[in-house]
Amino acid sequence: MGLYEDLPEAELLGLLKAGDEHAFECLYQAYSPQIHLKLLKLVKLQSLAEELLQDVFVKIWEKREGIDIHKSFRSYLYIIAQNLAKDVFRRSALDKKMLNEMINTSTEIYDPIADGYIENNHKQLLQEVTSFLPPQRRKVYLLIKMEGKSYEEVSELLGISQSTINSHIVKANAALKKHFTENKTILVTLIASFIIS
Repeated sequence: MGLYEDLPEAELLGLLKAGDEHAFECLYQAYSPQIHLKLLKLVKLQSLAEELLQDVFVKIWEKREGIDIHKSFRSYLYIIAQNLAKDVFRRSALDKKMLNEMINTSTEIYDPIADGYIENNHKQLLQEVTSFLPPQRRKVYLLIKMEGKSYEEVSELLGISQSTINSHIVKANAALKKHFTENKTILVTLIASFIIS
């Protein structure tokens, strides 16, 4: 970046407003450590703070033409970071309210897989959430619910009858409903991960 690093901030901001990527990179290098620490204090999760940090600078780039070079850029960054963190908290609070209502009123276990919330990067989390199930029941449940296999396919794969598979699914659903009802924070964490990602 060479000479860019020696430029006054106002000039860097002027270049950023004009769409200069080197000026953007210079400002990112200068401010990202501070903003990351601010976000970490707000959200308490390293991975979430890192994601929000990227979101802050995406917004800076998208709104670069509206930046006031005569006002504190650091303060502007802090305001964006705080607003993004508040948005996460609002979504999380809304989800917890909906989740508690769903658990308290539903006669069926909430099935995030059937509702399309599980993506490939959440499969590991699902495996952890179902880890308390007996091994065979867990295997059947994950094959049906996570991998989308049919009862017939699982029957051939595991050498068990389709009625046994159905029994495993029914019992797994009942066990998961009971487990989530008693440990609501686990399901809140599961759903929160879908919202944040």
